[in-house]
Parts: sequence; C-alpha cells; structure tokens
Amino acid sequence: MGIFAGSKTRKIIAGTVGNTLEWYDFAVYGYLAPIIAHQFFPSDDPTVSLISTFGVFAAGFLMRPIGSLLLGHVADRMGRSRALLLSVALMAIPTTLIAFLPTFEQAGIAAPVILTLMRLLQGLSVGGEYTGSSVYLYEISPRDRRCFVVSWALVGAVFGVLLGSGVAALATSLLPAEDLGTWGWRIPFAFGLLVGLTGFLIRRGNTADEIDLPPSAQDPVSVPVGEVMRNHRPALLRTMACNVLNGVGFYLTFVYLTTYLVDYSKLSESRALTINTSDMIVFMLLLPAAGYLADKTSRKALLLIGSGGVAVLGLPMFWLLHHQDPVFVILGQLGLATVLACFFAPLMATMIAQFPAPIRVTGYSIGYNIPLALFGGTAPLVATFLIDKTHLVLAPAFYLIAAGILTFAVVWFMPDEGVEPDQDEENAQASPQPQT
Repeated sequence: MGIFAGSKTRKIIAGTVGNTLEWYDFAVYGYLAPIIAHQFFPSDDPTVSLISTFGVFAAGFLMRPIGSLLLGHVADRMGRSRALLLSVALMAIPTTLIAFLPTFEQAGIAAPVILTLMRLLQGLSVGGEYTGSSVYLYEISPRDRRCFVVSWALVGAVFGVLLGSGVAALATSLLPAEDLGTWGWRIPFAFGLLVGLTGFLIRRGNTADEIDLPPSAQDPVSVPVGEVMRNHRPALLRTMACNVLNGVGFYLTFVYLTTYLVDYSKLSESRALTINTSDMIVFMLLLPAAGYLADKTSRKALLLIGSGGVAVLGLPMFWLLHHQDPVFVILGQLGLATVLACFFAPLMATMIAQFPAPIRVTGYSIGYNIPLALFGGTAPLVATFLIDKTHLVLAPAFYLIAAGILTFAVVWFMPDEGVEPDQDEENAQASPQPQT
C-alpha cells in the first residue's frame, strides 16, 4: 500500500494542517504589520508604531517554550491526536478573533492589550504544534519512510507562509488603501477561520476513530519534563544545538532576506518579494525529495551535506545575494534553499529518534523551541546589528556560517543510534523505567 493511500493520507493531512494555519497567521501579520500598527498602536512616529507591532509579534515567541511544556505533557500523557486537536483550536480561535478586535480608536488601550493576549495564546499553541505534529507523523509512518513523511510538517509550514502572503497580497491589490486600512485588513484573519475549522474537523475525525493511548508499551511517564532533564540531557543538548541552524538558517534565508534585498541589494520591494516567494516554492518542493533521499541513503550523510554546505557556501551565496542583477540573487537564494532542504528534511526525524516514546514530544519540543526562540526570532535583529557594527553587508553570512559549523560538528560526533531509522524503538525499550 502506498504511503498516501486511504486513511494514511488523512492522518498526514491532520499532522500538516496545523502548521499551515500557524504560518499562515505569521505571514498575514507580518505582511499587514504597517496597517495593524496604525490601527492598534497609533503614534506621531510611524516607526514607533511599527516597532510596537513587531514587539507584540515577538512576544508570541516567548510563549513557545511554555507551550512546548504544556502540549508536550498532554501529548506524552494523553496521546498525540488529543494534543494536536487542542493546539489547532488554540491557534484558530485567537487568529479568528483578531479579525473582530476593536481598534485603538474604538477601545483605547484595551485594543493593543487584547491583541497582545491573542498573540500570546497563539505562541502557546505554536510551542507544541510543529513538534507535536512532527512526532505524530513520525509514529504513523513506516520505518523506511520516516524522513519523507515527517518532512511534510515543514511543507505545511512553508505552504502556510505562501498562502498567507498570497491572501494578504490579494486583499492589498483588490481593495483601495482607505478600505484596506479601515476594514479590509480583517479579511485575511477571518479567512483563518476556514483553515482552522478544516484542521479541527480533520483532527477530530482522527481522535474519534482511533484509540490514541500514549504510544508505548510502558505506562506513561507522570512528569515527562522531569524524565527528560534527569535521563536524556545529552539528547536534549544535541537537539538544541542542531536547531540553532534551523532557526538561523530559515529566518535569515526566507524571512530577513526580503529586507536585505531591498536595503542592501537595492531591489524593489515587489521584485524582492517575488524572488523570495519563488525560491520558497522551490524549497517546499525540495523537502520531500530530500526526505526520500535520506530514507534511501543515510540521514547522517544528508545532515552533514546540508550543514556543511551552509558553512562552505554561506559566504559565496550571500555575495550573490548582494547583487543588483536578479539572476544572481535568485541563484544565491536557490543555493541556500537547496543545502537547507538537505538539512531540514532529515533533521526532524533524526531529532525525534533521540527520545523514547513516553517522553518524545516533550523532549523534542523543548529542544526545538528554546533555540528557535533564542536564535530564530532574533536572526533578523542580529543580522541588522552585525551590518551596523561591522559595516560589512556580508556580515549575516558569517552568522549563518557559525551556525552551520556548530551543527556540522554536533552531527559528526552524534552516536550512530541517534541517526539510524530503526534504532528509536530499541532505545525506547532500553530507556530507564518511568517514574510514576
């Protein structure tokens, strides 16, 4: 039976759709930030308003580690499907409510306060969504296809960015500026209700038709985070170190890059956005292909090629990006997208395999969310700071290279059982007995 046959297809969609909603909201909020700033943080200085808006966005990142503990605990104690159902609800509700929030003019200081609360609630959900869905996909997939199947979690995330950007761009192009500023900005957020409702219904169907006990022959661990900290610190540290490149690589290459191309390569904003969108589509298509290759060959080899490729090609690729010819820019970002796809596709399955089933979601969630909060959300800020202090427009490349070298070293010395596709069940059987 093919991997996409029958109910398996629905399960893969169920594991992917939450990431689509998460990153859909990310893209919509970022794209419409100048309008949101005017509506919720009015100021005589537009820059102050925009900084306040992005500050609220960044606040959501602070909730990710907390969300990883909460939803990781639910997933490891009560089952994967129940945690995924909770996380998609926690995302869909605030995303939809943002569409109906009163503005500062209508509600005063209560408006930005409520907006901030909505973003914090979303951050709480995000902390467990990506990792929880990745573990879910890992555990429903055949042993020899895990990298391929788990890569679809990231495909869903990238598709969410593209969907959010497309919906926001469509609203911007079809509505006059005055209408967009008064009520039109609400439409893309309201559209999130459709995405969220679809995801909720799919996931509820999964919960209804399967007995979703914690996937272990043992009793569930009473306090998964305590078990992780006591007996799985090396795996946790490896996971955190590898996800430094995850955060720095993705946020520099696909989030910060548009600003870089406009400010330093002197491309128009529309051209920079077009290039970034096109290369993200290629990156999305490369992910399952690289996952398939990792399953057929070696996870460790692909991880080394990806992280080593970033370390070696980071500087020449940024040199291509710092060019006024769009062809060079496209080649530069495509180069980074290709090596990052080689790294990202096997990364998730490899890190998940570090932890036995009873504490798998908790361990992976903590190891993922802490470096993403520290190095992912701050990557654009660090890149801007480095250019300002060094006066080198290629300075962000050295930050990316450092992340690549760190990850390459960690993967190189990683025990083989941490990267072989069939070892995780053996590790689970050999793990210390859970504390009850």
